[in-house]
Amino acid sequence: MNLQPVGDRILVRPMSEEEVTASGIVLPDTVDREKKAEGEIIAIGDGEDVKKLNLEVGSKVLFGKYAGDDVEYNDEDLKFLKFDEILAVVK
Repeated sequence: MNLQPVGDRILVRPMSEEEVTASGIVLPDTVDREKKAEGEIIAIGDGEDVKKLNLEVGSKVLFGKYAGDDVEYNDEDLKFLKFDEILAVVK
């Protein structure tokens, strides 16, 4: 990856997820829902605050639906998040 976040930022590849209702109806991620987003870390900045989180490239994290800044790079949708926008690490 040629993009390297600076400071206390993390570069994440958001995961698109479809939700299936109890009756089997598929709700794509375009349906307006208040839901937390999940993504995979692909790069981590070198700031002091982000180092305290002990994150690793390849880890999956949860972040707010509207958190971060969206960017398209090499035909891929990515998101830059600040260290304090990470809500949890998925284990």
